[in-house]
Amino acid sequence: MYETVIGLEVHVQLKTRTKAFCGCLNEFGSGANTRTCPVCLGFPGSLPVLNEMAFEHGMKVALALNCQIQNFTKFDRKNYFYPDLPKNYQISQYDLPLALDGGLKIKINPSATLRIDGERSRTIKDKEKTIPVKRVHLEEDAGKLIHEGQDSLVDYNRAGVPLLEIVTEPMINSPDEAYEYLSELKAILKYLEVSDCDMEKGSLRCDANISLRLPGEKKLGTKTELKNMNSFKAVREALHYEIKRQAGILESGQRIIQETLLWDEALSRTVAMRSKEEAMDYRYFPEPDLPGFVLSEEKIRAVKDNLPELPQALKQRFIRDYGLSDYDVEILAQEKQVADYFEACFKVYPRAKSISNWLIGPISYELNSRNLDIQSLGLKPPELTALISFVDQEKISNLSAKEVLTERLNSKNTIEEIIKEKDLLQIRDSGELSAIIDAVLGANQKSVQDYLSGKTGAMMFLVGQAMRQSKGKANPKIAQEMLKERLKNA
Repeated sequence: MYETVIGLEVHVQLKTRTKAFCGCLNEFGSGANTRTCPVCLGFPGSLPVLNEMAFEHGMKVALALNCQIQNFTKFDRKNYFYPDLPKNYQISQYDLPLALDGGLKIKINPSATLRIDGERSRTIKDKEKTIPVKRVHLEEDAGKLIHEGQDSLVDYNRAGVPLLEIVTEPMINSPDEAYEYLSELKAILKYLEVSDCDMEKGSLRCDANISLRLPGEKKLGTKTELKNMNSFKAVREALHYEIKRQAGILESGQRIIQETLLWDEALSRTVAMRSKEEAMDYRYFPEPDLPGFVLSEEKIRAVKDNLPELPQALKQRFIRDYGLSDYDVEILAQEKQVADYFEACFKVYPRAKSISNWLIGPISYELNSRNLDIQSLGLKPPELTALISFVDQEKISNLSAKEVLTERLNSKNTIEEIIKEKDLLQIRDSGELSAIIDAVLGANQKSVQDYLSGKTGAMMFLVGQAMRQSKGKANPKIAQEMLKERLKNA
């Protein structure tokens, strides 16, 4: 049995109008090599100028992670040759990074859950652990290699895009902890609005260093670095695979080779890429074309004072102000847009639990199936709350309401028009229900006798028959009450 030791390096493309050191537009999806200039391509005589917004974005992230901002920071040249690196070096930070010594609190031992009808109904509270953040530093991104058959093409549009690297201490002890850390970090980045965090576009990338050691051993084992993981799920799967691979090697008496590995998602296995470089291999030296940067305490305080409400604070407020459960707020707080939408709904219809249930359930389903965010869904808070109100007042069933939601998103009809057109209002009139109850009792004498002999489960069958007879329009509570009253006097 071995102890797993994991350290994560997360690279975040910062959302700025221009690149890190030049005036080229920072845009994804432009034609290949159309967002380049002499500076980001490293032409002789060109000089870099630091993007101030990128620098402030880096400060925001560092402060949100409780890091210590350095009063003096500088940039360095990280030298290596690769076809997508036009200058043959990368402007980065080495010995005097932007920030040091932070931490991010995560939940560990993911909750045991019981699911009914696809919805989580019971949770067991998690424990907490703080993952130490070793450093946060700024650098520029490299270009992108595009492989077509036997050829490799290079697009330098990404070269020079501002990149923030966030490095943890090697104190993550399982793939699940790594997943939780990445999820919490992504939420913070989205709340700060410093990146779109779109892993498919490469805006958020993660490398993982992993090693094994015997329990109680203080010295770290030989590590490997995992790359090419394009989702948090892939990170978790790659780490699980690498733990088994390294354990097998150690059990056979062999030694782990320090190397960089690629995650092959199609084969669900790691593939050797190259031997792992050390810092000395990059021949770091101070960037001669950029001065050192002095940050006053006043500047740091000004950035800190303007930080928005972050996920942890929002979760606590939602529990305190709206009486929601830990599980509810964990889901609602994952996306700032969803949290804001919840509060907009509450202003219209102050029933927090009902709104939360709909956002976590039917709305989440529609967002996932349509691959949309909540702003793009096209459903205004008053519309959703009107639908929730119909359900809460038992005017329509929960099942019918989900049908109305889907129809509303597929058409321009209002909630009220859809309910009227589909004739979904529940039958609550006892006179109208009486004929349905008579028909159900007459056609199901065996179930009637079962109920009268003490088999209470037969009642649910009879209610179901009443719902079927009414084509789902009977109010189930009223139908059940009427059935019990009739059978009581039978």
